[in-house]
Amino acid sequence: MDYVKLINCMRCGMCLPHCPTYKETFLETASPRGRVALIRKLQEGELDQSERLLEYLSLCLDCQACASACPCGVNAGELVAEFTCERKSDTGLGFMEDLILRKLVPHPDRLETSLAPLRLYQNSGLQKLVRTLGVLKMFPKPLDRMEGLLPPLPARSLRQEIREVTPAVGVERGKVGFFLGCVMSLIFSDASRATIRLLSALGYTVITPKNQVCCGAPNMLGGDLAGLKDAARTNIDIFGGYDVDFIVTDCGGCGAELKKYGHHLDGYAQAEEFSAKVRDISQVLALHAKELCTLLKPLDKTVTYHDPCHIAHCQGIRKEPRDLLKLIPGLIYQELETADACCGSAGTYNIAKPEMSDRILQRKLDTVRASGAEILVTSNPGCLLQLKKGLADQLPGIRLMHLTEVLSESMNSHAE
Repeated sequence: MDYVKLINCMRCGMCLPHCPTYKETFLETASPRGRVALIRKLQEGELDQSERLLEYLSLCLDCQACASACPCGVNAGELVAEFTCERKSDTGLGFMEDLILRKLVPHPDRLETSLAPLRLYQNSGLQKLVRTLGVLKMFPKPLDRMEGLLPPLPARSLRQEIREVTPAVGVERGKVGFFLGCVMSLIFSDASRATIRLLSALGYTVITPKNQVCCGAPNMLGGDLAGLKDAARTNIDIFGGYDVDFIVTDCGGCGAELKKYGHHLDGYAQAEEFSAKVRDISQVLALHAKELCTLLKPLDKTVTYHDPCHIAHCQGIRKEPRDLLKLIPGLIYQELETADACCGSAGTYNIAKPEMSDRILQRKLDTVRASGAEILVTSNPGCLLQLKKGLADQLPGIRLMHLTEVLSESMNSHAE
């Protein structure tokens, strides 16, 4: 770990109002500067690693709101993640961690097969029966929690359905590689299908390599830096075989990780070239606002937008999604209060820290209710899962949509 990053923290407190866990607890140990101080003292040998200290550090959602607020650019979330990776390199992965991060996640076919029992569970009517009877209340809480977050699954993953090459509509303006995120393909396939449709309609030939693998974000989350680097090299080699203008993703978490490949594989020239081509879908669509306007038909809805942490804080993308929504004729855009505050999903945080996650989610739902919006828009699968469950429980009248789904809905109406 770079010691300079630790000593750059001036303890000015600018991060405190932006940290979700500090706002809930008002504990210094649950603040970004508190976490930086703990890691620094560990590095300097003034503190011993203990379960209590690890618990304090594990409260971090890695939302990186602190980095956006810090005048010195200190990123407490990244420092906690680096500390976790260093610790895992010493202790090694546990059995379940190895099974998931090494045997399952890097293999798309295995991931897709693993969802077959869940599809059967839903399609057979067993899920409805289990939820009606409250059967899962008798099992460990994490299992009940995970089942509650499970949305309706598509019949097949998008990776199995789409063509590897989707031709441009009309005159081709360029070629893009589409990075199809695991969760987007497996669960939110309609959103990614809309992404491909929009790119094609704007004149891009879309290349979606079927052999691409997970971006490596779960490995980073689990402290498996070696697994992350393996995923990075694989994807770099795969996309390197195509001459594309951009590598586009509609998953905020994937985009944030893909743009860091150059950092993770420091000195590997192809990694820098790969990361330099990565674009969030909103960045590419915003380049063609005039052309997009001709494709959109009025949508008489009031919408608001939740900034995913991986898009707003990690990638600095805030303006583009809002500008795109405002292109839709008839649509009323209502800004969400503290739109860039974390919703409490944070990968597996909502499973590992359910109470804190729920408190953070409640703040988000309160602002959504106050906005008066009919549609809540966001662009990250973790946020979609978390907010879908929250809206279903408290605000069932509000639709949740990915940014590309809203644009595609307007475009499809135009085509009718």
